[in-house]
Order: sequence, then structure tokens, then C-alpha cells
Amino acid sequence: MLLVRETWRGAVDSDLQRLDEAIRSATLGMSAEELAQHPEGKWCAAEILEHLYLTYTGTTKGFERCLQQDKPMVRARTLKDRIRTLVVTRFNYLPDGRKAPKQTTPKGMPPEQVLAEIGSKIAAMDEIIARCRARFGKATKVLDHPILGPLTTQQWCRFHWVHGKHHVKQVLRLKKLALGSGR
Repeated sequence: MLLVRETWRGAVDSDLQRLDEAIRSATLGMSAEELAQHPEGKWCAAEILEHLYLTYTGTTKGFERCLQQDKPMVRARTLKDRIRTLVVTRFNYLPDGRKAPKQTTPKGMPPEQVLAEIGSKIAAMDEIIARCRARFGKATKVLDHPILGPLTTQQWCRFHWVHGKHHVKQVLRLKKLALGSGR
């Protein structure tokens, strides 16, 4: 059985809209069985999507805390933060090889659930980021990223686009493997 997602109704931020479209396109026509296939020792497409889903819910919670406390929640930026942020948000490059933080490690969501809900998580993140942008300003560093440090709302959206694009490539490789072996 092929899985289908509802259309996302967000689109305040173009990076997040492109992210949703890329995930939708990459998973189009994949069954739950295909989403669960993976090479030994690697995540399957469903686990990659769950990892992304968890990053979106974590970002949403962080921005909700900023609004609840009515202030940005950032530490002082370091030179390392500035360089990492530049590489990801300006050069659109996410280096390989970093292990996912524990809170974003897949926990076993059913493929049907993660695929059905990921678009709404992107939309919820888009909405809360837009609220923080309106409240704190476009140029304000609003929330710390665990690796990149303090980011503006636009940098957060760009991070999610670059990070998501990185993982969409992995999903497409897994889809190609699944289609080659199963159909």
C-alpha cells in the first residue's frame, strides 16, 4: 500500500516550503515496507524522516519557550559558532559524519505515522518561527542551535532546509534501492 501525505498549508518561509516539497517528492509512492528497508547498520527512510520530525518538534518547543518567557534564549556566540553557521546557512553545506543528538535519534515511530505527520510539524515550526520573527525582529538571535549556537529565525529556517536536503538525498538513495529490489 502506498502512503500519501496531506498538503501542507504553511509557506511563511520559502526555505520551509521547499523543505516540505522536497520531503513530499522524495517519499512519493513509497510504501511502509519501502520506508522501512535499509542497509545493515544504517537508518531506513522512516528513521531518517523520524529524525527530521524530532528536529522540527524540538525547534518548535524551543521557540515556544522564547515566546512564553518573552525573550530570546541565547548564549554568547563563539568564533566556532560563527564559522559553523556561515558554512551551513550561507554556503548551504552540512558536513557529514556528525552523530545525531540523543533527542533527535529515531525511537521507532511507525512509517505511516511519521509520513502522515511530518508536514504538519514543518507547518507548526513555520508558524512559531514567524511569530518569534514578528515579536523579536528579523535580525535578532532568538534561539541556540545545539551545534551552530545562536541563530536568527531566518538562519533557523535555512538550517532546516540544508539539514533536510542532506537527509532527502539519503531517502532518495534508499528509495532507489527499494524500487530496484522490490518492483
